[in-house]
Amino acid sequence: MIKKPELSFWQIFNMNVGFLGIQYSFGLQQTAINPIFLFLGAPEDMLPILNIAGPITGLIVQPIIGAISDKTWSPRWGRRKPFFLIGAIIGSLCLFAFPSSPVLWFAVGLLWILDVGNNMAMEPYRAFVGDKLPEKQLSLGYQMQSLFVGAGILLAMGSIVLFQYLFGAETVEAAGTIPKWIYYSFYIGGMLSIATILWSVLKTPEIPPTAEELAEINETREKSIGERIAKPFGEIVNAIKDMPKFMWKLGAVYLFQWYALFVYWQYITPLFMLTMDYGISEAASQSAQMSLTYNIVTMVVALALVPLSLRFGGKNVYSLSLVGVALALFMIPFIGDPKLVLIPMVLFGIGWAAMMGIPYTMVSKVVPQERRGVYMGILNMMIVIPMGIETLTFGPIYKYLLGNSAINAILFGGVFFMIAAFLALRLKVSKTEV
Repeated sequence: MIKKPELSFWQIFNMNVGFLGIQYSFGLQQTAINPIFLFLGAPEDMLPILNIAGPITGLIVQPIIGAISDKTWSPRWGRRKPFFLIGAIIGSLCLFAFPSSPVLWFAVGLLWILDVGNNMAMEPYRAFVGDKLPEKQLSLGYQMQSLFVGAGILLAMGSIVLFQYLFGAETVEAAGTIPKWIYYSFYIGGMLSIATILWSVLKTPEIPPTAEELAEINETREKSIGERIAKPFGEIVNAIKDMPKFMWKLGAVYLFQWYALFVYWQYITPLFMLTMDYGISEAASQSAQMSLTYNIVTMVVALALVPLSLRFGGKNVYSLSLVGVALALFMIPFIGDPKLVLIPMVLFGIGWAAMMGIPYTMVSKVVPQERRGVYMGILNMMIVIPMGIETLTFGPIYKYLLGNSAINAILFGGVFFMIAAFLALRLKVSKTEV
């Protein structure tokens, strides 16, 4: 086992800068993609199935990339960095092309490619932090990622609000067309995605593998193409068989948490069209302001959760934060003022900071170092499977059980967050669970 040196605050900062660009892209997906689908004529009850690209690509790409990167080493580029660099390039190209989508099917196809790039970039990044940091710095490393999650989405939402304010009034919403003011946010994202990844790639060296790991990597390279292709799938199957009990319990939390988050992201824009009588552009801008608010809170509180988790326990802070998100979703549909409706996002932002950091810290402590990449990929499977279930099931639920009401959709999400909070109390990190 390699003894990992402690890193300075700024070294940890530099290694996580690339997360800024990745999360800017995810921020656009949360707030701008569904309005684009609506602009191009998609009916509201079709939004879940149109978003199925994220769950499917995450389910396939992240665990495979994690398993492959575990067995990769380049003296020049490292182990994880080649993957998030290639993913960033793919994502940047898609962001430049997205607002020019002429028809709905073209935009949906681009979303698939964009998600492949984002997932290829993000999974190795989670393992990257675990590779570099000693155990006592893991909480700081993952909460720093949480901070950049907030910062990236903050910039994405801020750009949408700004450009809609500056140029949205000049745009007449015509059916089947995307207003020009949306273009600018995507162009910024395309540049930011590749620039921030390059910053981390150039600033942060990776720790070389041990002699045993290198021998295994070289042995893998000597195998046939078929064996090399099959190996990651075998790694994933074996890792699932050996998976710590903690991760199974976390999977139950994630089932309700991520299902509810997908509901929120899809129906917050339709909600404001209903509760505030907004058009699509105004509703999209209001949705962006919601995300802007909660990601500002995330940036402010992300690092503060480190000492709180150490003092009160990660599972307790995590569970309480999920209760806060549930309360926020219960309040939002009943607030008609565009300014007052931002207040519940303080609770949402605290919850988002916890969701983006605490589970990864806990998982990193219970999985073996040599399989960290594949287990981070499996953790992402636990995120995308609920999203996939949501895309397949929530359209009929929305139409037939919730009366085609975005208000009911958001309240439904709140109930699921309360269930997730209860299940989070069952989490306990213990080395004996490995």
